[in-house]
Amino acid sequence: MEYVLALDAGGTKTLAAMADASGAVTSLRAGPSLDPTAQENWQDLFLEMVAPALQKPGLKAAVAGLPFHDELLALSARQSELASQVLPCPVLVQNDVRIAFDGAFAGAAGVLVLSGTGSMAWASLNGTNDPHYRIGGWGDGFGDEGSAFWIGRESLGLASMALDGRSDAMPFAHALLAEMGLAEHQLIDWVYGVENRRSSIAAIARITAGLADQGVSDAREILDRACDCLAAHVSAAQRRLDAGSSLPWSYAGGVFANAYVLNGVCDRVGSRPVSPVLPPVGGAVLRAAQLAGWNTDKAFIEGLSMSLNEAFQSI
Repeated sequence: MEYVLALDAGGTKTLAAMADASGAVTSLRAGPSLDPTAQENWQDLFLEMVAPALQKPGLKAAVAGLPFHDELLALSARQSELASQVLPCPVLVQNDVRIAFDGAFAGAAGVLVLSGTGSMAWASLNGTNDPHYRIGGWGDGFGDEGSAFWIGRESLGLASMALDGRSDAMPFAHALLAEMGLAEHQLIDWVYGVENRRSSIAAIARITAGLADQGVSDAREILDRACDCLAAHVSAAQRRLDAGSSLPWSYAGGVFANAYVLNGVCDRVGSRPVSPVLPPVGGAVLRAAQLAGWNTDKAFIEGLSMSLNEAFQSI
């Protein structure tokens, strides 16, 4: 049997899928993030994620959506080199947001805004010769506005100001610390002591979202500013394409699982998003199938979508 391999690696986790020429997903596995800025052993983890695909014949093509690809040049070269050396088939390494775009629109034009551990938008009219634009994605040092990391960092910043008496947000600070299971004096030790600071701070976004759902005004104010940032990504992408607000937009990433954020971005953009045709790992499968020369018509995409939905129930 012939099959393709697809990787979707974000800042928190990695999904590896194998699928056949009908679009049926034969394997879907979850593993740790392949973020090279946080995981010194990311190359070993990559080998672990692709190992099952190397144990059976018939691998026709592979696509890997990896963090920071096409952003950090030397690192991007290492990512591509590793994938080409390890996988005995045509292989394409892309930015993880590019494969989310491919999944969301499945060949159509649009703007994809992703907010997970980091944030970025990807946009194209998606014709044969049309350029692709990346908006945002400058990393947690001076970017990733509206992302889970950004929300977590803003939450910690507000809490620290309240603990100092520089803000009147003490109820928010106490609620945040209680959810984290920390006393006031333990906060700085926790932040600088966690093994993976990026993903750990990003995880705080869930706490802030929960407090916002409870009506905590300071938590909602942080999420409101995140909505401002994410909507600005969409607007900037539409301007880059000179397409106006009529160009459809879609979304990906765990931050958008929060209804307050999704509705807030919709209000600011002025339109509802189109539902993603496929999840990001499905975008990687679709690209891999095209790389293999398979027929990726409507029936293939619909079958892939149904098969992925079933496969997600098992992980």
